[in-house]
Amino acid sequence: MILWYDPYPAVIDEARLGDVDDLADIHATAFHRGWHAAEVEALLVQSGVFTFVARRGVPFGSRRPVGFVMIRAAGDEAEVLTIAVTPRHRGKGLGRRLIDHALRRLYHDRIRSLFLEVDETNGPACRLYKAVGFKVVGSRPNYYAKGSAPPATALVMRADLT
Repeated sequence: MILWYDPYPAVIDEARLGDVDDLADIHATAFHRGWHAAEVEALLVQSGVFTFVARRGVPFGSRRPVGFVMIRAAGDEAEVLTIAVTPRHRGKGLGRRLIDHALRRLYHDRIRSLFLEVDETNGPACRLYKAVGFKVVGSRPNYYAKGSAPPATALVMRADLT
């Protein structure tokens, strides 16, 4: 029998210190220069930073994170520090669910603008951000290192939340 839906959709909740190693592993699968667990932990406990994780929704077994979004807010502005989903769980709407969850929190906190930077060659991420209301407001040439490939330009995007 082939299932055309996920019978156990991921559950979104707040990250815990016990998630640090998993979050570092997820980040390493998504970016050329992943964050070490100590870097993730330092951000996780920083004032003004909140992190939501998508956990496997299985009724039995592991509830390990399969994706996360980390946001830093200051005053009435915030920035997406990172968002990453494991390769196996990409393309299933988890990035959208994580961003939507973060946006609800930011609305509640009366944040007026949310910023992020994204590699201009990351088509899926650019489409996601445009779909939830982000607009390009600038760029940073040669921002993302790509190993032996030429560095990529970062698009600076903003979503107005008012």
